[in-house]
Parts: sequence; structure tokens; C-alpha cells
Amino acid sequence: METAQNPRRILVAIKRVVDYNVRIRVKPDGSGVMLDGVKLSINPFDAIAIEEALRIKESGRADEVVIATIGPADCQATLRNALAMGAQRALHVVADSSLEPLATARVLLKLVEREQPFLVILGKQAIDDDNNQTGQMLAALWNRPQATFASKVELSDTSAKVTREVDAGLETLDVDLPAVITTDLRLNEPRFVKLPEIMKAKTKPLTSIPLAEVGGAGTPRTKITRTEPPPGRQRGIMVKDTAELFAELHKRGLV
Repeated sequence: METAQNPRRILVAIKRVVDYNVRIRVKPDGSGVMLDGVKLSINPFDAIAIEEALRIKESGRADEVVIATIGPADCQATLRNALAMGAQRALHVVADSSLEPLATARVLLKLVEREQPFLVILGKQAIDDDNNQTGQMLAALWNRPQATFASKVELSDTSAKVTREVDAGLETLDVDLPAVITTDLRLNEPRFVKLPEIMKAKTKPLTSIPLAEVGGAGTPRTKITRTEPPPGRQRGIMVKDTAELFAELHKRGLV
């Protein structure tokens, strides 16, 4: 039986990204993507992680869900949205620029040491950089088991049974707790946030932490020199039948 002094806590790491419904536009000078006036929201895979943590709490397997993010001061609005979903507390590591996955994992490790969760859940990747690295790096730094690309999670008191999606199909892992889990699309569907929950979220605890207090950004290992949009798609053609289709493919050297 867990005591009030030692609650079973889940830490969920989230990232603010350009909303997946927004068409990305590159800055004219190629220095990055345009963010002014663009809708920003919780990374979709991270929203799934929040939902899973809340379902675990609602099933009685956890006492508290804590949300954490790293970003500039205006990231607090994103954290409030996560609190409106049902989380109890939020941690905001204030950083003016984005961190590389290894630096992010090191900061999250400091938060893990501070919060002592029995489970850390985060999205398998962020849709802005698609790195798919932070969860794995955090598990390695923490020296705890990991289960990535989870499509189903079943918890016991001391372990987690995780069904994960792999190239060949589905794989089931049993990992000891504490552990790191990263979420895939088919794990769940995040709940819709209602207005009363949004109002309640304004009064929930949100702690700001200077980046330097949790290790800093470290030395960057990569540098983005230029951002370019993908090439435009060529206009298609209409064919009358299968024979004409194969003839056109053959002419282009595709068959």
C-alpha cells in the first residue's frame, strides 16, 4: 500500500509543436519555419501519452499525473491544456531555444530524480523533428527498462506488459517498473477537453524551473544550416486503361 508521503506518480513529458492541421511554411531566408500567428499545440503522440497516464490513474494504478515540458515562457498555455485534460501538476523548464534529444533526456532525468515516478510516458517522437530518440536516451541515462511504440499497456504493481508495434507485427514485452514507455498512435484516443476543465486548470500548480537548475542545454552536436520546403509535386496525367498506364510507366523507366 502506497502512503501519502510516497505516491505512485507518473511523469509525462510533452513538447509544443506546430499543430498538425497547419500547413508548414518556410521563412524566406531559409532560417527555419514560420511561427508567427501559427497555432501551436501538444505534440499528438504526447497527447496520447497524457491520455494513457490519466487512464492508468483513473483505474487506480497511480495517484498522480505530472506533466513536464521544456520551452519558452509562453509554453505555459500548452501545459494548462494538459492540466485541463486531468493532470494534477505541471513542471515548466524554461528554455529560450529548442534542445537536442540527448540534452532533453538529461533534463528529464533531473526531473525524474526530483519527482521519483514509477513510470515515465512520452510520445514516440515529435512531429516537428521526427527524431524518435528522447525516450530511449532517457531510459539509458536512468538505467531503467524501456518499451517503445506502445499500442497497449497493462500494469501490475511491479511490472508493465506492453504490446508494441514493430515492422513484423506486434511484440509483447514485460518490463520491470520503474520504466519508460513511448506511445504509438493506436494506444488510445485523447479525450476532448471541456470548458469547466479549462477553467479549473488555471488554478492547478505549475512550477517554473530555470534550465540551468536542471543541467542546462549542454553543447549542441548539430546545427541546422538551412531549411527548405519539399519540391512541388508534378502534375499527374490521365490514362485510358491499364495498357496505357504500363506503357507510360515503361517510358519513364519505372517498370
